[in-house]
Amino acid sequence: MKKSALIAIITLLFLSSCVVLSKKKYEKLIAQKDSLSKGWDAEQIMTASLNEQIKSLQRDTSDLKAKIADYQSQLEGLNTNYATLRNNTSSEITKLSGDLQKREARLKEVEEILKKRDEATNALKEKLQKALLGFQQNGLTVEIKNGKVYVSLTDKLLFSTGSIIIDDKGKQALQELAKVLNTQPEINIAVEGHTDNQKVGNLGQIKDNWDLSVLRATSVVRYLTDLQSISPERLTATGKGQYQPIGLANTPEDRSRNRRIEIVLSPKLDELYNLIK
Repeated sequence: MKKSALIAIITLLFLSSCVVLSKKKYEKLIAQKDSLSKGWDAEQIMTASLNEQIKSLQRDTSDLKAKIADYQSQLEGLNTNYATLRNNTSSEITKLSGDLQKREARLKEVEEILKKRDEATNALKEKLQKALLGFQQNGLTVEIKNGKVYVSLTDKLLFSTGSIIIDDKGKQALQELAKVLNTQPEINIAVEGHTDNQKVGNLGQIKDNWDLSVLRATSVVRYLTDLQSISPERLTATGKGQYQPIGLANTPEDRSRNRRIEIVLSPKLDELYNLIK
């Protein structure tokens, strides 16, 4: 109710009364009116303050609703991203697991091939050692290095000094070697010629240690192919000269060890190469 309406009601009641008020009562009524007016003013001020608080709370509520809506939107986005990431991760894990299984299978195949190669290499070494046993006292050795069999023959077993012509004892050793190699068609054969570090004298067509090492290697290759029927496709001849010594001291003994023919036997690894492509 408005203040003016309240005053009008009080005035009307006052005028409608038939009783003549005394000054004391009149002053009392005026005091009551002033008190009510002050109370009314205080209530109006309080109401205005409460209304302002309500508006402030409504604004805060609106802001909170907007923030909640934004957080909900962000949460939905995070949930969507999480679901996508989880699906992708699951797919990636499945793919990686499949790739790992394939790699493990290939690794097992490679290990099996290498195991077979090592077994074949050891078996070949044993066969050659038995076949060439009678020549080992003349400086012939058979050993395995890096998965290959190395048959090393000193030059005194094969050649006369400065010569590239194989002597009879050398031919016997190569014949026994060829018997084994002809039963092993899957073995590749590299014949390497090596010399010492002494300069070659006047040997006609042989100019230096390179020539001597190469020509001795080709002499062995020709003997194995022409007279022992080993397929030429399996053979390679190379000359290393003086540059891969096994004896490093410049003594007659080490120089003798360095003058040699090495026949390097290695299994064909086509199966392995195809597997690891």
